[in-house]
Amino acid sequence: EVQLVESGGGLVQPGGSLRLSCAASGFTFSHFAMSWVRQAPGKGLEWVSYISSGGGLTRYGDSVKGRFTIYRDNAKNTLYLQMNSLRPEDTAVYYCVQDSDWSKRGQGTQVTVSS
Repeated sequence: EVQLVESGGGLVQPGGSLRLSCAASGFTFSHFAMSWVRQAPGKGLEWVSYISSGGGLTRYGDSVKGRFTIYRDNAKNTLYLQMNSLRPEDTAVYYCVQDSDWSKRGQGTQVTVSS
């Protein structure tokens, strides 16, 4: 059974930073491209960032490009998202997903950017 457990969210002031983590189990993590997606209150899922299975290719949504960095540690079965220069519009629940199947999501981690 695929399990994805996100952590690292919290309340941060505009301009601050957070690092999200996602512990993966139940599948061969190193074989799968992964993504971070987010859901703001009252809105649908929004793709944030992508990383290939080996970590050599990354992509970012326009709204986070230059501020967020995705990376992974396949030895630890863990995906990360370093978020810098946070803005109020980044407020959302963040999920890690297998890029090919967004339906398998964990409970997410809440990120709130507010002064």
